[in-house]
Amino acid sequence: MRRETIYLAGGCFWGTQRYFDCLPGVLETEVGYANGRTADPTYEQVKYEGTGHAETVKVTFDADTLPLEELLEQYYKVIDPTSYHRQGGDIGIQYRTGAYYTTEQQHAVIRRSLDALQKRYDAPLAVECLPLENFYPAEEYHQKYLVKNPGGYCHIGPALFEAAKNYRPGK
Repeated sequence: MRRETIYLAGGCFWGTQRYFDCLPGVLETEVGYANGRTADPTYEQVKYEGTGHAETVKVTFDADTLPLEELLEQYYKVIDPTSYHRQGGDIGIQYRTGAYYTTEQQHAVIRRSLDALQKRYDAPLAVECLPLENFYPAEEYHQKYLVKNPGGYCHIGPALFEAAKNYRPGK
């Protein structure tokens, strides 16, 4: 097993985390706040005080089972990659999309993937491709929120969660 971690912002982190948790090859997820200006922010600060953080999911995965290229393709299924600072009904800088890397190898894979994705769209992509500057875990009540609150708000439709459960990497 080749364990790797990537940080993906896809709008509200509740649904994004739930989606990744359904994918075979994903080992762990944790929601939090990335690439902002404030150390250890709270949800209230991120939402109302303009800290510049993105709601982000730390995704630890088995790269032998689910290569980063395939994980990114799955990520694109749950975001509108052309939407600037908005996903679904959520609007604001904290709901931007982004792939935050920790190695130059990840950077190269993300860049190639986004270049290929751009060819599928006429509008420019709004997905950031940046090094991870910081990541602070969100409060406990946000972790696995949709498991704890199955009827909670989510911009991702239930059919995508089912599709994720049935996804077979490499096929």
